[in-house]
Amino acid sequence: MTRRLNILLVMADQLTPSALAIHGGPAKAPHLEALATRGVIFDAAYCNSPLCSPSRVSFMSGRLPSRTGAYDNAAEFRSDIPTFAHYLRLAGYRTALAGKMHFCGADQLHGFEQRLTTDIYPADFGWTPDWDHPHARPSWYHNMSSVTEAGLCLRSNQIDFDEEVAFAAERVIYDHVRGTDGRPLCLVVSLTHPHDPFAIPERWWKLYREDEIPLPRVPLRRAALHPHEKRLWNVCDMEDATLSQDDVRRARHAYYGAISYFDDHLGRLLRALEATGLAQDTVVLVTSDHGEMLGERGFWYKMNFFEGACRVPLIVRAPGFAPHRVASAVSLVDILPTLVELGHEGAPPAPAPDIDGRSLVSHLDGSGGHDEVLGEYLAEGAIAPIVMIRRGRYKFVFSPPDPDQLFDLATDPDELSNLSEMPEHQKMRAGFRDEVARRWDLPALDRAVRESQSRRRLVASALAVGKLSSWDYQPPRDASHEYIRSHLELDLLEARARFPAVRRAPE
Repeated sequence: MTRRLNILLVMADQLTPSALAIHGGPAKAPHLEALATRGVIFDAAYCNSPLCSPSRVSFMSGRLPSRTGAYDNAAEFRSDIPTFAHYLRLAGYRTALAGKMHFCGADQLHGFEQRLTTDIYPADFGWTPDWDHPHARPSWYHNMSSVTEAGLCLRSNQIDFDEEVAFAAERVIYDHVRGTDGRPLCLVVSLTHPHDPFAIPERWWKLYREDEIPLPRVPLRRAALHPHEKRLWNVCDMEDATLSQDDVRRARHAYYGAISYFDDHLGRLLRALEATGLAQDTVVLVTSDHGEMLGERGFWYKMNFFEGACRVPLIVRAPGFAPHRVASAVSLVDILPTLVELGHEGAPPAPAPDIDGRSLVSHLDGSGGHDEVLGEYLAEGAIAPIVMIRRGRYKFVFSPPDPDQLFDLATDPDELSNLSEMPEHQKMRAGFRDEVARRWDLPALDRAVRESQSRRRLVASALAVGKLSSWDYQPPRDASHEYIRSHLELDLLEARARFPAVRRAPE
């Protein structure tokens, strides 16, 4: 590549690909669909941990949770772990973040030189799980109120947050072309929709008729629940919730409306790229941190390795790459090496030796690429590490205390038939088990998770006593250089702020 490309990375929250029209779903997302017609669509992209914070750390670092210690939604993201923001900053990029990343700990930047908003979620250790007491359900776990109370709203925490994020991100795009910083821009914009609670204003609700909202395809089968499903049933307080068909349809209706709301903000950012002349020199990548079960199998939210929870959308539009679809299995740990390769002039630096991701550039140019995903779940609802291998048409899920799960996604996309006990699949099952033993020291990982939980619960309890010193990000602001100030030259200031230069309207 002869020119330095800008990068716009837009992340949704809890967006399952099956809801999108590009994957056969009913959601109306015209801006995303238009982007997809000009980009590369990954049909089998996955998160590496189906929970917000650990997934986002893997996305930023290219490493699995077992390598970062970011096991759950209250585990620290250590400052000594390089992210793609560090690599791109070293490569000469201006790095900026707007929105949710759920970084836990005192470092709230992780390589970004500019963070434009606070986070919607806490940065402390208050949400630490306790594997030693798996049946105790803390108040901060998911419950079913997001479904039973789904419907229309005028405002919400999430709407307030996403409107702030979208405004700040759009302004950065315009500031970039109005400013004097000659570096290319890497802007990450992370919105919190369509994450539950499932509530959306009428404008987006009315985009869908009731008869356009499909009910779940796969019903709840209580007698056939896997042990992890039973634990999630308890964790999410599903036992005490009685859901009607109307409840389910209303929650799905609001969820699709929230996707359209996300899409409107995506369109706003894409229009800013076009208006500023940056679109032709910008890589645009759209994804999500994990999926949403949306009532399939009787389950909601995430925290498992069924397709609804662990698959994510991934669309990349980049100069020089022709539109096409990629069937190979890839994952969010692959984003770091991809951006490093796209963002460097000449040969990119070698990634750290313990990185788990592999560049997607060969998938983008159509020359091949890997077909493998590794996943780990080490958070609430588990009682021991849960690991996943997706390769080719098969998915294998293993946890020492639970029955194995083996699915053929080509013939059984709804994962209804567990092949792990079938005689004809014992050789494959044994091969996957051997691979798990080679890749992971699960007893050591189990001890590390429990020790981390114990330390963090002690720290959280201590920091709740006396004066609170928050780790939550506080966006700094220097208003002395904003708008019109007496120490700034007025004509020069006004001229720089106008983009493009003012021209006479045609008479």
